[in-house]
Amino acid sequence: MNKFYRTLGKITLFLIIALFSGCSMWDWGSKAFDKLPEKTALDEAYRFSGKVIVVGAGASGLAAANILEKNNIDYEIIEATDRYGGRLKKAEGFADFPIDLGAEWIHNLPQILNRLKGKPGNEVEEVLIPYQLDSSYSWDGKHYKAIPKSKTDKYFNGFPEYKFKYISWYDFLDQNFAQQVKHKIRFNTPVKALDYTGEKVKVVLKNGETIAADKVLLTVSIGVLKSGYIQFTPTLDKDKQKAIESIQFLPGFKLAMKFSEKFYPDVISCKTKTGTKDYHDVAFQKDTKENVLGLLSTGSSTEAYYELGSEEAIVSAVLKELDQIFDGRASKTYLGEYLFQDWGRQEFTLGSWTSSWVSQSTLEDLNRSLEKKIYFSGGANDIYRQQGVPGSIMSGYYAIDRLLKGKE
Repeated sequence: MNKFYRTLGKITLFLIIALFSGCSMWDWGSKAFDKLPEKTALDEAYRFSGKVIVVGAGASGLAAANILEKNNIDYEIIEATDRYGGRLKKAEGFADFPIDLGAEWIHNLPQILNRLKGKPGNEVEEVLIPYQLDSSYSWDGKHYKAIPKSKTDKYFNGFPEYKFKYISWYDFLDQNFAQQVKHKIRFNTPVKALDYTGEKVKVVLKNGETIAADKVLLTVSIGVLKSGYIQFTPTLDKDKQKAIESIQFLPGFKLAMKFSEKFYPDVISCKTKTGTKDYHDVAFQKDTKENVLGLLSTGSSTEAYYELGSEEAIVSAVLKELDQIFDGRASKTYLGEYLFQDWGRQEFTLGSWTSSWVSQSTLEDLNRSLEKKIYFSGGANDIYRQQGVPGSIMSGYYAIDRLLKGKE
């Protein structure tokens, strides 16, 4: 067993060295900012006389729809749920600041926000928090150990990240994308099948209705594609299906809990077999006196929590673990209020985020259109390696450009 952990330590060290040495495998997010194109679909003018259906009103779909709106192209957005935003979601009223129940971090440099909006320059309008931790710990179920600040500082310097101070990712998407196109969204309308055997694409809805489109942009999650919820005629070829199946998209949830005092550090990184399990101070450097602790769980830890059977049971288990770490202070200071957002079992998400490295060949297969009629976009499809919300938006721009130009 000791040999195993020594080997694991060597592998971890190699990965850290690769991260800070500029290894291309780790060129994503802020380290891939220079991979962004000088121009995006925002800088183009398009002429297209047909009708475009955008399936999904998440970040990628809304970004693409803005290009269609800007160029006066006939389009409609078909959304399976009763809201837009996809995995971007916020809660108001739980605290005196908005809480991200979906994407929370800006895995990039601040100026990425301008690039997403098509605004020149590097001075951003949004007030951001540098996510440079003051206190972080590790927890393996028995041992609670401090992580030296020199290490977290080194990580931030090599891979800087930020958070919004006053707004959320959902607000950013709403203000800059959704407001311009929300009048074209058809809610509560799942798509069950796409038939591209004819001149036009037949978009078959769950209610039995069929819509004809000249082109379709499919922005549903990798989880939905993996599930086979949408039937394709003809069926997807083996290379595209293999590419979809290769993307790791683990089940996951976010939990936020309120306490009367802050007894916890900025971050507690927990040992887990697969995926992520991290506690984090949701109110980190926010203008608030409220104490909100978040738990982000994916993979094996999520599956273990699911076995408990209910949200209440999960909250009880979390409090028990926190009491173990902090000598009972969690239960004593817990205010009985929590938020729980389960993305892993949400029917039209079926996962948390793309967490595997995507090779160039896989990216090509993911992005390859179906006979120049059906195109694909989303975070996993991002050729610029931006990841997170920026990756989803950039993928939307990339896909809609190819769709309107009739590229493969």
